[in-house]
Amino acid sequence: MSGEDIREVISTAEARFELLRRRAGLVLAPAAFVAIWFSSLDVTPEAHRLAAVLAAVGVLWVTEAIPMGMTAFLGVAATVVLRVAPAAEAFAPFADPLIFLFIGTFILARAIFFHGLDRRFAFAILGLRGVGQHPGNVLVAYAFGACVMSMWISNTATTAMMFPIGISLLGVLESRGQVSPAYGTVLLLSTAFAASIGGLATPVGTPPNLIGIGFIRRATGVEVPFFTWMALGLPVTALMFAWAMFNLWRGGVPRRAAMAGVRELIAVERAALGPWTRGEVNTMVAFLCTVTLWVLPGVIALVGGVEHAWYRWLNGALPEGVVALLGAGLLFVLPTNLARHEFTLEWREAVQIEWWIVFLYGGGLALGTLAFKTGLAEAMGQSLTAWLGVRSGFALLALSVVMATLLSETTSNTASANMVVPVVIAFARSAGLDPVVPAIGATMAASLGFILPVSTPTNAIVYGSGRIPLTAMMRHGVLLDIGGVVAVIAVVGLLGPWVMNR
Repeated sequence: MSGEDIREVISTAEARFELLRRRAGLVLAPAAFVAIWFSSLDVTPEAHRLAAVLAAVGVLWVTEAIPMGMTAFLGVAATVVLRVAPAAEAFAPFADPLIFLFIGTFILARAIFFHGLDRRFAFAILGLRGVGQHPGNVLVAYAFGACVMSMWISNTATTAMMFPIGISLLGVLESRGQVSPAYGTVLLLSTAFAASIGGLATPVGTPPNLIGIGFIRRATGVEVPFFTWMALGLPVTALMFAWAMFNLWRGGVPRRAAMAGVRELIAVERAALGPWTRGEVNTMVAFLCTVTLWVLPGVIALVGGVEHAWYRWLNGALPEGVVALLGAGLLFVLPTNLARHEFTLEWREAVQIEWWIVFLYGGGLALGTLAFKTGLAEAMGQSLTAWLGVRSGFALLALSVVMATLLSETTSNTASANMVVPVVIAFARSAGLDPVVPAIGATMAASLGFILPVSTPTNAIVYGSGRIPLTAMMRHGVLLDIGGVVAVIAVVGLLGPWVMNR
């Protein structure tokens, strides 16, 4: 969801603030550029000019004065105009393999949404035995469905799909006087929170994950394979999901409540889905093939070691971006009606993906790469080292996680990752510390930010229902932010060095 979409589902007062924020960006961005341009910096001329560009881009990303993808394009274009780098070098990161991992994954997610596999999965979870017997069971099952789906499709799409299901469930419960308004609040909040939490579990769960992985690979030469990320992301997701459910259950689930009508509603909805269609089967085949090839190299490495011949072959011949494109390609060759030349996904549907995120990622990666090539990142790292005095890897991890979390409350998660991860890597290098583990922590923390409706698109969607008081979102969001910070620091700090062999 873009900033313009978010504006449609928040209150009038907040919309007025959002408009002011965007207009301020049109003034502050040029002011930041001029201020840095005429300041005295102990860096190369190219790095100095890049610093001015980055200052303006950072302001535009935080304020969203213009579309974020276009900001990324303009920032890279400005580096060519100002002779920071030639065009071929400046725009080269737009052809990074992870760009194609984005595209392939988004096309697969589009097929899942188009054929209704997400709804089928959601109602399968809600139809499990015992779920319809207690409001708390409904809450956990409903949130679990959102959490698992957002591991593979965007958090925003997951919330947009689960939200009307939650409204339907509330309609049944409230019509029979079985729950209070507080339960409606926590049920809808669970949609947004669980979707954001689930996105942490896999590299493709949310764009900041791939942004961080890309920066780590380009700046340090260290790969973070799919299975390796999941070894860290799944424990963080499990801890945060448990913490979220504990607080939401305590905040709105009645201790004693007789449930009636929920099982019947779920049964009706599942029956309405009908038998599996050819498109659903084909989409599931493409999805399972893709996930298998993403995870298989890590499983082989776990059993046979990274020197195993199969691991080396799979890692070289089928990198994750190639696998995503092959999986997406299956959607265009698996037929639904060969006689009429109809296939699982038509191109007009495939192009409906979130292109702006692809552009934002490419631009952020390009600007971050230039920051390291010009020496600007190193200079920033040295300045931060002298100012903050962080001397241990764990302290840097904690600082990185807190910094990324705070920034994600005021700007998009993708922009937060683009701005924080390169700084963390530069900081670590200047302090003589290993940058990989702190950068992973910062990447995960960029997807936190649960306090405000504008913190994430998922929050904005559910807040637009009018059923969630701002104070309730802030109260539960603060607790989840704190729990998320603790979970990321604990898991990445304890398991990160072992998983990454650092």
